[in-house]
Amino acid sequence: MCVPGFYERARQRTRHSHMQIESIRQRLRGLGALPIHEQRVLRDWLQALPHDRGRRRPDDFLPKPLRAALPAIDEELRSIVRLISSHSTDDTSARLLVGLADGQTIESVLLPRGGVCVSSQVGCAVGCQFCMTGRSGLIRQVSSGEIVAQVALARTIRPVRKVVFMGMGEPAHNLDNVMDAIALLGTEGNIGHKNLVFSTVGDPRVFERLPQALVKPALALSLHTTKPALRELLLPRAPRMTPSELVELGERYARLTHHPVQYQWTLLDGVNDGDDEIDGIVALLKDKYAVLNMIPYNTIPDLRFRRPSWDKAQHIARVLHGRSVLTKLRDSAGQDVDGGCGQLRARAAGSGAQVIALRRAG
Repeated sequence: MCVPGFYERARQRTRHSHMQIESIRQRLRGLGALPIHEQRVLRDWLQALPHDRGRRRPDDFLPKPLRAALPAIDEELRSIVRLISSHSTDDTSARLLVGLADGQTIESVLLPRGGVCVSSQVGCAVGCQFCMTGRSGLIRQVSSGEIVAQVALARTIRPVRKVVFMGMGEPAHNLDNVMDAIALLGTEGNIGHKNLVFSTVGDPRVFERLPQALVKPALALSLHTTKPALRELLLPRAPRMTPSELVELGERYARLTHHPVQYQWTLLDGVNDGDDEIDGIVALLKDKYAVLNMIPYNTIPDLRFRRPSWDKAQHIARVLHGRSVLTKLRDSAGQDVDGGCGQLRARAAGSGAQVIALRRAG
């Protein structure tokens, strides 16, 4: 029986299978690499390090077949993703439009203090009403190799000490690839486990998988409102969890990992910034092992939502802090370049921009 979309999905899996971390490892093993050799090659790639550093140089350390193939392997790893354009802001952030091998594009963001925000999907299926990315639906998954390659690319531009999975896509809907990427970044990538931040709208599979992982990332949960009905409207295809259920699961993970959960709150003018929401936040988060990250909305011109004034956002944060809810008011990186997540990609697609390789800094 013919299943609609089955063969196309199979072709997509085949097309991107060589960009999985495991396929890269198999390629190295086929050239005689032992685990210590795999670690060296992957570490050099992910940390943007030269192979000839230190005392154990490739010529006297790596197996001969692997040494001979190393230039080609390096080029393949560098070509998994490529920089199309960089849009700097005045707060030490920069939005990167990144090209994939099949011509699709995603976005990464260089954050202040050594952070990078990476994408886990091309598009997104959750359909958040205030998000540009969700308007295109889900186009395809980003492979584990493509995820870590975004970090490797960022490290050719500046040092990276923190990776947050808050770019395009819902990480819970690409869980295997995201967890493989987290495992590699937390080992060969030299990123501290609590500096790997898994951001999700909330999915039961997340709360099953993350506690079992060797590398347990910090958790960020998209809350946005304390009202179940409003959350269903804002996040129409998110799992049907109430805000209180989400916080209960988050608190359990926070106590297990000894690291507070970050609750994300996109502040929408006249929608989720009233006194009733402030009371609801206090009821949910007071005395919890939690931090509330409140981010004023990054305005998208043809959507009905609007960004509240900075004074109003500051007032809400002060009130919450005074009522014993640790609140951090953050400005959305890229506001001054019209770079809300998904907007760079949408503008490039609309202008017919082609994927081109640009010279990397470093």
